[in-house]
Amino acid sequence: MITVQVIRGEDERIHSFKVTGHAGYSDPGEDIVCAGVSSITVGTVNSIEALTGTVMETKMKGGFLSANLPSAEDDAVSGQVQLLLESMVVMLQGIADSYGKYIRIQELTT
Repeated sequence: MITVQVIRGEDERIHSFKVTGHAGYSDPGEDIVCAGVSSITVGTVNSIEALTGTVMETKMKGGFLSANLPSAEDDAVSGQVQLLLESMVVMLQGIADSYGKYIRIQELTT
């Protein structure tokens, strides 16, 4: 099962997220759940950098991705980054709605 942890601050803004595990929906290389989650999460990190200039601190290794926002952002850029991150959560929830046996989304507050 894939576990996605979305970490929010007390201000309800997303500060980081972690993705761990493998879906187990199908064989490696044919697993649409894993491919979908990977595309959404990596695509979000890449979009944040390309569209806002914000470089997230990331760690990625087979079945694991963590992404943390840097602490210093101006309000306009922060709003854009949050929109992209919230969009990621909506897309992941869509996968969870259809394939809930293979993905779990946890929202945590720090």
